[in-house]
Amino acid sequence: MYRIGQLAKLADVTPDTVRFYEKQHMMDHEIRTEGGFRLYNDKDLQRLKFIRYGRQLGFSLQAIRELLSIRVAPAQHTCQESKSIVQKGLMK
Repeated sequence: MYRIGQLAKLADVTPDTVRFYEKQHMMDHEIRTEGGFRLYNDKDLQRLKFIRYGRQLGFSLQAIRELLSIRVAPAQHTCQESKSIVQKGLMK
């Protein structure tokens, strides 16, 4: 488990960036210590890296949000949906 500073460092972002993505409902902080510190796991780290890479590629937050929903429940989405989101994101 990682605290927010550790998670941010591993993903090469700032803790404020993690908080921003939480406010955008792209990240969760479901686990807290008894002292109230947020705790994150490897799944959260991978999600944060996915968001960061998407932003580096120029995708909007909305496009990344859509791709994350597909990543969470791939059986409920088609490959064409993913392709369409990526194409829209690359054309902007």
